[in-house]
Amino acid sequence: MSAVTSTAGARKAAVLLIQVGREQAGQVLAQMSEQEVELISAEIARLDAIGAAEGEAVMTEFRDMMTARAHIAQGGLGYAQKLLEESLGVDRAAEIMERLNAAAVHMPFQFLHAADPAQLRSFIIDEHPQVIALVLAHLTADKASMLLASLDADKQAEVAHRIAVMDRTSPEIVQAVENTLERKLSTMLQPASVSRVGGVDPLVNIINRSDRATERQIVEGLEALDAALADEVRSRMFMFEDIVKLDDRSVQQVLRQVDGSQIALALKGVADAVREKITRNMSERAATALIEDIELLGAVRLAQVEEAQQAVIRAIRELEEQGQIMVRRGGDDEFVE
Repeated sequence: MSAVTSTAGARKAAVLLIQVGREQAGQVLAQMSEQEVELISAEIARLDAIGAAEGEAVMTEFRDMMTARAHIAQGGLGYAQKLLEESLGVDRAAEIMERLNAAAVHMPFQFLHAADPAQLRSFIIDEHPQVIALVLAHLTADKASMLLASLDADKQAEVAHRIAVMDRTSPEIVQAVENTLERKLSTMLQPASVSRVGGVDPLVNIINRSDRATERQIVEGLEALDAALADEVRSRMFMFEDIVKLDDRSVQQVLRQVDGSQIALALKGVADAVREKITRNMSERAATALIEDIELLGAVRLAQVEEAQQAVIRAIRELEEQGQIMVRRGGDDEFVE
């Protein structure tokens, strides 16, 4: 498949991930860089519907490329091309191999995307400014900006200057720097095969299935140990999509607490059921205006959408704490209507 850094490649990746399902799509995205995830997420948000022809074409291309990769693993490029020619013909085989080669173009310093910025800083802080500049020029803007900001003022200015005046660098030099850093970082990077068994999300899932007294006790205990973590847990205990579980009166109260622009951003790319739950509790005129605002937003960063959704969740939590609305969670099973 085409490289996902291109617009066409990002669209193909989005079409493929939508078709394979949420769980498998999540596993695939977890292996990608921040830039790739942002590009593909924006494409997914823009995809209202996928035509049968486009969906089949993307799946066929993906299947062909996976077949080609399997053949290469068995006997190399020549072996793969020969088998593809026998099964698909010379022209089709050449097209697949060309796509495969384009997708396999080596991007320098890809391994650094797995490093925490703090870890990476500790390794490059004593490097020559030109080396640091070379590394930052190959990172995503977000990660590069964090690293640049962490340098002392003098080195920061020199590195910034070298990035600005850098034009072309010999592939051999890039490779040498890459190999050196990869060896130095190899002991710090977490292997991709390590299973993740903890984290905030599993904790939230456990709390959501507890009774309210236990929930309160856990969160208050976390507050005493780590206030920031406790706040993060609180914000995740009610997922934005769970707004469909609120009664209409509660939704109307929430809408009065959140700015309209935040609502529009929060609804970018959500399921139809979530959008309909919101618009159904607005006047016809306000609902029409909201839908227009969502469409006018165009492509937005996933982080912005999540921030807006958190604003809605905070409003829900505040209204719940004030006793103005009732939120049904996994552990709540006793209600009187």
